Amino acid sequence: MNPWLFTIILAAGTLELCCAGPLHAQCKAEWYFGIPCQTVYESLVSQIKKWRTMSGCTMGGQKCLYKLKSASVHFIAAKHTAPFKRYEDDINFRLVSYHFFTCCHVSAMSVSESWYAIKDHGRNYCNLYNLMEGSGLTEARGYKEVTSDFLCTQRSSANCTIY
Repeated sequence: MNPWLFTIILAAGTLELCCAGPLHAQCKAEWYFGIPCQTVYESLVSQIKKWRTMSGCTMGGQKCLYKLKSASVHFIAAKHTAPFKRYEDDINFRLVSYHFFTCCHVSAMSVSESWYAIKDHGRNYCNLYNLMEGSGLTEARGYKEVTSDFLCTQRSSANCTIY
């Protein structure tokens, strides 16, 4: 095959991939709450600790094997291990108060540790969303989520009862 033709085909394929979403399995999401960051912080840390063992996954899903790495009212770092395939993902939440400390903006990220992971069936999104839902924060006053397939690998096809 002509080397120039190969380069053009490779570049075209890369261009198509770049615009469809992340090139590595990951998720970035933003959440807004009409409650103080202290409450959001306590809810997330409590949920991470609650789901640290395998017991949350006995009926399926991946609401288990979270590990708290560090926590302060402004930043939470954790890790999630997929219960059966043992994929590991790094998770962090950055919490910023606004509107005179009565509201909270959370920037969250989950990234697969496997360097070769491109598709994850929405697992990184579910790592974050499951904690939000499990802690009851999806029902909190002012709850709003902002993310997309561009920011989260396979977000639109994510099934968080499985992942």
